[in-house]
Amino acid sequence: MKKYLLLLFVGLLWNCSSSDDQNAVLPAQQLSNVSYGPDAQQVYDIDLPEGRNAATTKVIVLVHGGAWYGGSKSDMAGAVAFARLQFPYHAIVNMEYRLATAESPAYPKQIDDIVSVIAHLESGGYHISKQYGFMGVSAGAHLSMLYAYGFDPNNNVRAVCSLVGPTDFTDPAYAGSELQTTLFPYLVGASPSAELVAEVSPALRVTGSAPPTIQFAGNADPLIPISQGERLEAALDAAGVTNSRHVYDAGHGNFSFGDSQDIYGKLGTFFATHL
Repeated sequence: MKKYLLLLFVGLLWNCSSSDDQNAVLPAQQLSNVSYGPDAQQVYDIDLPEGRNAATTKVIVLVHGGAWYGGSKSDMAGAVAFARLQFPYHAIVNMEYRLATAESPAYPKQIDDIVSVIAHLESGGYHISKQYGFMGVSAGAHLSMLYAYGFDPNNNVRAVCSLVGPTDFTDPAYAGSELQTTLFPYLVGASPSAELVAEVSPALRVTGSAPPTIQFAGNADPLIPISQGERLEAALDAAGVTNSRHVYDAGHGNFSFGDSQDIYGKLGTFFATHL
C-alpha cells in the first residue's frame, strides 16, 4: 500500500509538472542575425512576444529596399518600431536577403530567400502561427508582392503592404527610365525575355486568391510611375481582391512627417483588419 501511494504521489507530481510546462507563458525574446541559409546575407532578426502560441501569434515580415543590389535590414528600423508599437502581440521578422550583382541577378534568388525564411520560421520552434503580413519598401515591396501573389501556394500571407514598390515592368511608362536602363538588370539580367519581364511583374501575377493589399506612393516619384499603382489596383479590383491605394505629394519614399504618420495610421488599421 505504501509503495502504491508513493507511486501515485510521484505520478501526480509528474502530471502537475507536465501541465505547468504546457501552460507556462513563454517570455518575450529578441533574436538577432538568425541564420536561415549558408550565405552571410541570409539572416533575420525576430521579435517574439510574451505568451505567444502557434494558434494565434501572427507574423509581420519586413523586407528592405535598395534596388535589389543594396540596402539592409537596418534600413527598416522605423518599420520595426512601428510594428512593435502597433502590434505588440505579433512576431516581427526583419530579414536580409542575398543582394544582386551584375553576375548574379536578384530573381529568383531573392524570392528563394523569402521562401527559405518562411520555412525556417515554421520549423524553428518559435510557437508562432502560419499567418503572415508582409511590409516592403521599394524593391522590398516588389519582392513582398511577388512572393504573396506568386509563391505562397497555401495562401498564408493574409495582407501585404507596398511602400513605393514597382508592380508592372511591362508598363510603357518605364521605357527609357533609370529603373529600366540602370536598375532593372539587377533584377533579371541584361537581356530578359518578354516572358521573364511578365513573370517578375506582381500586377501580372494577381489572382482571386491574392491577399488584401495596401499601396503607398509619391506623385513625383522619379523611379516608380504613378501608373504602377493604378495598374496593380486595376488588377486587384478585376480579381475581386480587397485593396487600397494612397498617393502623397512626395518622391520615392521621401514622405513628410505628417504623411508618414498618416501612412502608419492607415497601415495599422489595414493590418489589424486583414491580418
